[in-house]
Amino acid sequence: MTSSYSESDAANLSADNDRKNLGIIENARVAGRINAEAAAYLSELYSDSILWFREVFYFLGKCFGAPKAPVMRYDYATDSAIDEPIKLSDINPLTPYIVHHRLDADPMRNQFFTSGAGHKIDLAVSSIVTVIVGSQKNINRALDKVTGKYYQTYVNDVAETVYRVIASHDREASARAISDKIRAKLNEKYISTPSETALAIIGSGHENIAVELVRELDKIPRPRMRLQDVWRVKCLFDLIPQARTFIERVRDMMPDRILSVRDNFYDMKNPRNYRDAKLIIDIGKNGHVVPMEIICQVRTFFEFERQTHGNYEVSRRTETRRSVKDAAKNVELGAKEHEQGVKEYNLMICQCLEDLFDRVGWNILYSQGNGVSMFDGFPKPCKLYYPQKILDTISSKLDDAIENEVFRITDAPAELTQAQQNEIFHFMARFILVAAMPYVQRDWAVPSDTMAGKLFNFVMNEVQRYYKK
Repeated sequence: MTSSYSESDAANLSADNDRKNLGIIENARVAGRINAEAAAYLSELYSDSILWFREVFYFLGKCFGAPKAPVMRYDYATDSAIDEPIKLSDINPLTPYIVHHRLDADPMRNQFFTSGAGHKIDLAVSSIVTVIVGSQKNINRALDKVTGKYYQTYVNDVAETVYRVIASHDREASARAISDKIRAKLNEKYISTPSETALAIIGSGHENIAVELVRELDKIPRPRMRLQDVWRVKCLFDLIPQARTFIERVRDMMPDRILSVRDNFYDMKNPRNYRDAKLIIDIGKNGHVVPMEIICQVRTFFEFERQTHGNYEVSRRTETRRSVKDAAKNVELGAKEHEQGVKEYNLMICQCLEDLFDRVGWNILYSQGNGVSMFDGFPKPCKLYYPQKILDTISSKLDDAIENEVFRITDAPAELTQAQQNEIFHFMARFILVAAMPYVQRDWAVPSDTMAGKLFNFVMNEVQRYYKK
């Protein structure tokens, strides 16, 4: 049967795909692969897709304003734009696209540039944010996650919670036996009512812990609720402080819409050494929660993600086949490549530091007598930051190093006072802390043949020393 509408009609195309998705969800429910609650949740996420896509547009418009360049189609296979501008009317939930916006609140604007011949100035770091708007997640991939990876995590959470609660009141052997029974029961079929299942298994004799057990089990997210990337956006920033400015701007603009925030720019403990930040935003209406995932990443690191994407896909497929050894090998390989991404990014930060030194020194001289600095509030103070103890320790040790002339500017345009020296180096240390990624490789450092390199290594060594304790 031929279609009665043009394939370029985004609304009709989306509605047709909605019907197909809802049919697949219903078939999964009838087959017992998911239960009625999961089917209802998925049906809501996969209905009215053009409506939810408009909410994605609304969110981006609120945060960034109008695009600063033509909208282009995006190719997942190559992780790059297709040189083919598209009209707004052609955009639909089934096709990813890429667009460039400007971060108006950018704390780094116009701070980093290189001077060429004559009057030529090139921005080394820009306020432009590259936004990749993903297509709607494939329904079969979503079902695989809900019934596979997410369900197994949920089963483990339930079993461990049952063990913990019962072991706090009874013998560990009894707690382990009941926990194992519940794990086996949940693995028989898709069940998302852990309290009923647990109470049926423990039976009589545990009434005194039933209330506590139900309370703890009710806190565990159900498998369906862990699916939060049916709608997804990736934002690429040049520097971490820009990403954090964006996150805090979202917090200020729509605090009631934020479902969760995770910041892994400083995280050195995740197995893949993957560095990004993630926000989950509710784009639903009339009390219906529809999550949208926003990944914030720095542009340099994204280039290394492109290189490791194949390893991640191999890892994911081998995990599905339960080939743990192969999966672990590919995760380890990805982690090593991500380490290189961290190094590359930090080298860029060190170059930014080098560019700042002269201008900070000049600025302090220019501002004498008026108490106003062009660098006040740059970069902006941020809530997503290191513990205060790290900042206090580095500040104290930096004071000692400046006093002992480990750090001293000797080529300033005029002689600097001790207070001016302190102001320069403390400002620079603060910039390193908010902009650089900490790293675990204690045998790696940036070249220290410049003052910028020496200061960078000094600050990051203190960060490493703190986290090694």
